[in-house]
Amino acid sequence: MVKYLFILNDPPYGTERSYNGLRLARSLLKAGDAEVKLFLIGDAAACAKAGQKVPQGYYNLGDMLGMIERAGGAIGVCGSCIDARGISETDLVKGASRSSMDELAAWTQWSDKVLVF
Repeated sequence: MVKYLFILNDPPYGTERSYNGLRLARSLLKAGDAEVKLFLIGDAAACAKAGQKVPQGYYNLGDMLGMIERAGGAIGVCGSCIDARGISETDLVKGASRSSMDELAAWTQWSDKVLVF
């Protein structure tokens, strides 16, 4: 089984990098024979904010994170990044948890491949 670590840096909306990273993570999980961990850092921490309201027909990154969690992916969100953005741990989507640089380091050592978006 291949172990993938995705590190997302970009905000949930305004660019499509985080969206595309989540699309690839979902596809790898659906294909099977893959373990996926996501680490949201910097502006990507806002991707994990619960209750996102987007226009009809527009992608919702909170919902996409839920799909990844239900498929067995792990989701860590940089603690100092959510603090800086006024997001509490209780504001995060189900399955996302407050994380740290120590956990990112451990996940990096765990992974076979690191993909950065």
